[in-house]
Amino acid sequence: MRARLLAEVAALPARPGVYRYFDAQGGVLYVGKARDLKKRVSSYFHKNHAGTRIGLMVERIARLETTVVRSEAEALLLENNLIKALNPRYNILFRDDKSYPYLKITAPPPGVAPTTGAAYARVAYFRGAVDRRHHYFGPYPSGWAVKETIQLLQKAFRLRTCEDTVFANRSRPCLLYQIRRCSAPCVGHIARADYARDVDDAERFLRGEAGEVLGALQARMMAHADALEFERAAELRDQIGALSRVLHQQAVEVNSGAAFDKDADVLAARVQGGRACVNLAMVRGGRHLGDRPYFPSHVDALTPETQVLEAFLTQHYTATPPPPLLVLSQAVDKDLIAALGEASGVRIAVLHQPRGQRRDWLEMAGHGAEIALARLLAEEGSQQARTRALADALELEVDDLARLRIECFDISHTAGEATQASCVVFEGHKMQSAQYRRYNIEGITGGDDYAAMRQVLTRRYAKLAEQPDARLPDLVLVDGGRGQVAMAREVFEELGLDLSLIVGVEKGEARKVGREELVFADGRAKVALAPDSAALMLIAQIRDEAHRFAITGMRARRASVRTGGSRLEEIAGVGPKKRSRLLQRFGGARGVADASVQDLMTVEGISKDLAEDIYRALH
Repeated sequence: MRARLLAEVAALPARPGVYRYFDAQGGVLYVGKARDLKKRVSSYFHKNHAGTRIGLMVERIARLETTVVRSEAEALLLENNLIKALNPRYNILFRDDKSYPYLKITAPPPGVAPTTGAAYARVAYFRGAVDRRHHYFGPYPSGWAVKETIQLLQKAFRLRTCEDTVFANRSRPCLLYQIRRCSAPCVGHIARADYARDVDDAERFLRGEAGEVLGALQARMMAHADALEFERAAELRDQIGALSRVLHQQAVEVNSGAAFDKDADVLAARVQGGRACVNLAMVRGGRHLGDRPYFPSHVDALTPETQVLEAFLTQHYTATPPPPLLVLSQAVDKDLIAALGEASGVRIAVLHQPRGQRRDWLEMAGHGAEIALARLLAEEGSQQARTRALADALELEVDDLARLRIECFDISHTAGEATQASCVVFEGHKMQSAQYRRYNIEGITGGDDYAAMRQVLTRRYAKLAEQPDARLPDLVLVDGGRGQVAMAREVFEELGLDLSLIVGVEKGEARKVGREELVFADGRAKVALAPDSAALMLIAQIRDEAHRFAITGMRARRASVRTGGSRLEEIAGVGPKKRSRLLQRFGGARGVADASVQDLMTVEGISKDLAEDIYRALH
């Protein structure tokens, strides 16, 4: 096998591409990119990797595949897509969590009437696909950072945040005008040209031109004072004071005027205790907006921090545009940075031994990574202890506690209306939200929880019971006492499944939390764990998560039934995104039905023809 692999490697071209290693069972071991396929792949088989993760991987390689591309940038994009799709065992994999919030300033369309809300730019929190007509600033590390920035803009520039429908129906200024957070363009308290100038100043401030904005405001104030327009000069004086206070509140400011200093990402990687963390701090417009930790999988105590950082750069910036400056805790491959720049169209400068302000940023990011990693390790240690305590308390025979799988079911409804069942999954010492499922319960008498439990368990396990190699849970929790356990027992007997898997969580004396009792379907006596038992804490955590997941789904379904939200689903051209925008804009389906064609057209993505179709369908 090795001779065949070496022959294949010798025949590889010296061109950019992506390579994939497979084991004898066909499982994907690793996906990598290379500027020179032959040189890169050869290094795995001709160098000594003994005692390392790479060495263990090379011993398992049974087959390789390659794909030749035109450039290293194309190889970078293909590698990233394949890693996400195949989840290779030896690739450092970061969770695909790149939905960052932005700050949005709307752009008035040409020719719009000056009395409408669309004529006056609005500042708003935004997340999703961007519309090129408007101006976006970010990304921000959190929604809190966006909302804080909006508050700063309100204080310094008094821009509106209200929806166009609210703007159109104002006859007097709102509270925000009274507390000097808005200039009230809705009732004509500011000229359109003056408001547009405030918007332009706000955008320049967000781009890091705060000094220039202050200078322009001071010049305008003096011009009004020379013209004896003291009231207008006083307004500008107050605006300058508000902006100065905003700048003074910023904990981190950029002292250099270089363009790349205004937008930068600061990344610090740390590896400890077999886990890794990359802490990403964002600087936008010269302001430090906060940080965000990322924890990859497929690492161990011997994984180099440089390798972790390079994996993050590859996976993060192929989906999110990089800023002009990256400040890094480790030196990375220059070819990787060049490929990222080519793929994104951004010229990227990199520093890994910065000075001055940038060094302070990097030290802050490094401390943040260490704190986040210590917290993660503490939480994982606590959760692993809970898992072990539960396995011991219930005498579960599990070889690997990390593979202990628990599924928990709960039923939720309001007086029999909109009944839903939830199934949540615990595995790998944590809740696996991607594997949660909701089940709409139909064809039963409203309020019959036993029939609902029978239906959901049958739907969940009927097909699995027919598959001899199916992965069944090690424990099935049902939220309820003897009645629910008896129903679960009937289902499992019909399906031929092990009754010892079923455990009911029954509320104990006075239905108080911490006094729950465990009811078994296989005839064992009830067990009451101590209130401070780690096993009971874990059971309560899983049970509460099942209840939360069930009740949120039930409320959403009930709201849809009561408001007639499903009527929007029947209109051609109104998909989930447009339906969500309509419901958010008008406060529900009833508000959409009350809106005029012109009001409907103000929603992003709703054309005149579609607005007329919606209006006709709802009337």
